Amino acid sequence: MAAGWNPLNLVRARFRQWWQSRLPLADTTTLTQRNVYILPTRPGFMLGATLLVLLVASINYQLNLGYLLTFLLAGSAIVGMHVCHATLRGLTMHLSPPDTQFMGASATLGITLVNERRSPRHGIGLSVLESDHWAWTDVPAQGSASVQVAFTPASRGLHRVPPLTAETRFPLGTFRVWTVWRPAAQVLVYPAPEAFAPPLPPGEPRSGGAAAARVQSTGEFDGVRAYRRGDPLKLVVWKKAAKADELVSRDSQQAQRHELWLDLAQAGSLGTEHRLSRLCAWVLQADRLGVDYGLRLPGLELKPASGEAHKRRCLEALALC
Repeated sequence: MAAGWNPLNLVRARFRQWWQSRLPLADTTTLTQRNVYILPTRPGFMLGATLLVLLVASINYQLNLGYLLTFLLAGSAIVGMHVCHATLRGLTMHLSPPDTQFMGASATLGITLVNERRSPRHGIGLSVLESDHWAWTDVPAQGSASVQVAFTPASRGLHRVPPLTAETRFPLGTFRVWTVWRPAAQVLVYPAPEAFAPPLPPGEPRSGGAAAARVQSTGEFDGVRAYRRGDPLKLVVWKKAAKADELVSRDSQQAQRHELWLDLAQAGSLGTEHRLSRLCAWVLQADRLGVDYGLRLPGLELKPASGEAHKRRCLEALALC
């Protein structure tokens, strides 16, 4: 038996998984009595114990002021319980679709809280379930507030947004009111680009073309070259000039004879994840150069093209490979 293994923790984990699986999937939810829960906090239990001691002492010594203090504190606790529960009850939460991310980066979730009642709601916190990072906000009367929470996906691919939780302990801190929310949204995670990727692979000759194109020592595909005086302005790669303050021109003759293909089989001899990471770095590098490039994966071939849409298709193919 492993050290520290506790069967009670296993039972709790299975119950939590079973319970969460019964929650509906929705990117917008309205909190009602059916999905808002309340329990006393540690200060709340201490207040209850204090009230019990005060009540016993007042009965034993027949202290009228003791009765007054006891019932005054008990009434305040009951009112605080009602206010605490009403802070979440009736609140509407909406999740904005998360953006795609590279593996290792935090995915940010934007959540909008909508309050339709005529009084503000205070001290509302949101977090990924079982996370220690909270985002707190107040929601104005008949208004809305936006918060952001983040989580880090464990691997590339298409991931469902993890369950979220919202809670409040306003106004006295003696009760904790919370809810658990399972959004239906998913986030696409690209492979992490290799930090020091090798130069782009050699171009392949088109049908009837000449020998394979060379790769310059700078790692740039021969479809572009350093700017030469007299080159037409239409051949200047302005995207690269804006990013790197470096003028380069398209080599139209080379570009007509060769095609740049990024092939998983030519991305090294290490594991699949490392090769996908290298292909991701090559896709970003080719996009910065503004050259046409194709992508070959098992069972998938994207023809050479360029532009933001083509880059996104290639990265999505790498994420889902």
